[in-house]
Amino acid sequence: MNSQYRKKLPGTNLDYFDTQAAVDAIEPGAYAKLPYTSRVHAENLVRRCDPAMLTDALKQLIYRKRDLDFPWFPARVVCHDILGQTALVDLAGLRDAIAEKGGDPAKVNPVVPTQLIVDHSLAVEHAGFEPDAFEKNRTIEDRRNDDRFHFINWTKKAFKNVDVIPPGNGIMHQINLERMSPVIHARDGVAFPDTLVGTDSHTPHVDALGVIAIGVGGLEAESVMLGRASWMRLPDIIGVELTGKAQPGIMATDIVLALTEFLRKEKVVSSYLEFFGEGADSLSLGDRATISNMTPEYGATAAMFSIDQQTLDYLTLTGREPEQVKLVETYAKTAGLWSESLKTAEYERVLKFDLSSVGRTMAGPSNPHARLSTRDLAAKGIAGKYELEEGKMPDGAVIIAAITSCTNTSNPRNVIAAGLLARNANKLGLTRKPWVKTSLAPGSKAVQLYLEEGGLLPELEQLGFGIVGFACTTCNGMSGALDPVIQKEVVERDLYATAVLSGNRNFDGRIHPYAKQAFLASPALVVAYAIAGTIRFDIEKDVLGYHDGKAITLKDIWPSDAEIDAVVAQSVKPEQFRKVYEPMFALSVDYGEKISPLYNWRPQSTYIRRPPYWEGALAGERTLKGMRPLALLPDNITTDHLSPSNAIMMDSAAGEYLHKMGLPEEDFNSYATHRGDHLTAQRATFANPKLINEMAIVDGKVKQGSLARVEPDGKVMRMWEAIETYMDRKQPLIIVAGADYGQGSSRDWAAKGVRLAGVEAIAAEGFERIHRTNLIGMGVLPLEFNAGTTRKTLGLDGTETYDVVGERTPRATLTLVIHRTNGEVLNVLVTCRLDTAEEVSIYEAGGVLQRFAQDFLQGAV
Repeated sequence: MNSQYRKKLPGTNLDYFDTQAAVDAIEPGAYAKLPYTSRVHAENLVRRCDPAMLTDALKQLIYRKRDLDFPWFPARVVCHDILGQTALVDLAGLRDAIAEKGGDPAKVNPVVPTQLIVDHSLAVEHAGFEPDAFEKNRTIEDRRNDDRFHFINWTKKAFKNVDVIPPGNGIMHQINLERMSPVIHARDGVAFPDTLVGTDSHTPHVDALGVIAIGVGGLEAESVMLGRASWMRLPDIIGVELTGKAQPGIMATDIVLALTEFLRKEKVVSSYLEFFGEGADSLSLGDRATISNMTPEYGATAAMFSIDQQTLDYLTLTGREPEQVKLVETYAKTAGLWSESLKTAEYERVLKFDLSSVGRTMAGPSNPHARLSTRDLAAKGIAGKYELEEGKMPDGAVIIAAITSCTNTSNPRNVIAAGLLARNANKLGLTRKPWVKTSLAPGSKAVQLYLEEGGLLPELEQLGFGIVGFACTTCNGMSGALDPVIQKEVVERDLYATAVLSGNRNFDGRIHPYAKQAFLASPALVVAYAIAGTIRFDIEKDVLGYHDGKAITLKDIWPSDAEIDAVVAQSVKPEQFRKVYEPMFALSVDYGEKISPLYNWRPQSTYIRRPPYWEGALAGERTLKGMRPLALLPDNITTDHLSPSNAIMMDSAAGEYLHKMGLPEEDFNSYATHRGDHLTAQRATFANPKLINEMAIVDGKVKQGSLARVEPDGKVMRMWEAIETYMDRKQPLIIVAGADYGQGSSRDWAAKGVRLAGVEAIAAEGFERIHRTNLIGMGVLPLEFNAGTTRKTLGLDGTETYDVVGERTPRATLTLVIHRTNGEVLNVLVTCRLDTAEEVSIYEAGGVLQRFAQDFLQGAV
């Protein structure tokens, strides 16, 4: 578009856009001062932006201005099957709506290449100590998800620009890191940086490769899929200088858990972080990816590393073609994205973190940023006295020990360390405790190959860590059922039961309904806790067992760095990655079959149902008047509180509905898998048993649980029954909350559920970025209290009604009018968190899909 900057890329037959020339034409020498993030965004502008607005857009980057929106055009959209499927259900419903208005539904397609990986559907029903656990779990996955997989198979034929990786192949982020991201694209004769949005908050995993990849909600992803720019203002870009070197025996997991605590305290929410310094240079790509993966846990939007020799070595290791590796090097060095070129970058804020300060670390309970030094477990009240009674589980029993999630299984050092610890434990006769449900769920089939090459898979299997799947399992709440005998004891004794996992999330109620709390740890520590059997164990000091009369502690089985590095060097090979990925991406779709552009919805399905977003109350006006509060909520409400993803229980509103629909309890599956059916999914709204709704007062105290109080009746009841009551009354609702509302996964149903309940606005002290955009995508108005104003300073008790007054423009000051029952009226100033003109446009249309339908029918698309 800005052809004067299109030039030949040296040593290739490709062109590139000389971004440095464009930037320095405005301000000589400015490009050298730009951070990595700004350089990539500048290239995107020079290549894609309307020439008439290019100069003003580049000035936002050059002068660190934040007063104008500028467009970003991601090169790809990557989806896991839960949010990707619901996004495609939305598009299928959009096709129906457009067909009913006389439009051509076949023309509704993703414009941007979209990759969907089926990786969130497998539950660990068969543990790692069972023979053929992987095959058994896959069989159950296919049976339970027949409706979903039928729909997904239709989408890959019915929609253009959609590629599907079928179940059983790995986790979206690890596949993205190990194969899908080219780092530098070559399309239509032009080389340019890979950029993407993904429907998962851990999409920044590939930021470790120097790729701007951010997690978005399904609704924002739909907008990008359909070819719209993602409009943004310059984010805070924070430099994070890593100094020092990790101590012996310290894993990348230890580093990232310590970093997560540090960065949360430094308040980096919604920022782009750029890691640099000697410490960053020394980290392997696997270690960098472990850090980037945890981006949402410290609240940032992106966690970038620049391109250097480590990047090239990793691309070679994972089987990329030599020509592609050379292209990455040539482009990065020419375009100023090579690490050495960033030495002159300037940041408005720089944080320093010393890698040598990190000791062995865990996180928990309940929050990934709640760091626990393993040396302080007793002092923190985690470890303590416990008794091992014959035939009984101890206090703090670890009922789940899972090596899971892309955070750690994409790092060969972490996985191999676990295998070596298992080998050492087996030599000394140590075993897992019989009540511990163990599992190994790598994010890539390449992990199995290098564990086999190193002779370590049999060692893990001997301790119960056989492969149960190549998918996102326990970390996503898909930990499966417990042994009925163990479950019975947990319930009857009201036992304090726990989980230990190498994942990235441990929010209340997420991992398993009967695991009261969960702790994050490195894969090797997970194995150690399976042997210990209780979280009350002082993992650094207590005795794991005896061999020839000698007490064995953790230090006796912990592998040395030299051992780990030697096995990595000998066992992890490029041909393993080629063997896995070449056939996976050679899958072809037979487009010869005639397929309807409209999906034939299955009326009895509890997984896939035509969405209701163009019908009934959702198509009506949002008055923002006379709203009653559905909930008054404390700080740190997560999307797991708003719309849980774990197993559905029979006594829940969703469970009762599925039972009524004839689904056997053993196939209820998880809340996540039913998000393509709004009738099931909306019953998950605020269904977390750990919810604290300050309006749910019973006997003078706030009662924990999925509860609400209906007003003006004053009656406390189950949340879903309250929602139904308000829906019958056509009562508009509001939610009032504390700080950091909407932390956690990029879960569009956390916004869809409240919108279907009739919520028109949410007033909070602060919002997590992804959830705020999801709310706007559903036509829910986010309102932010001014500093010092809270639900408590206002004395709110839930009996009030609320109006919103004022013109909704980007970040405008509006008035929240609060009517008390005694006739008193409060006028409270709030900030309209529609941050850009694009967000205002989406909100006013009623949401992303409504706006697209309007534009499509008016010929604007």
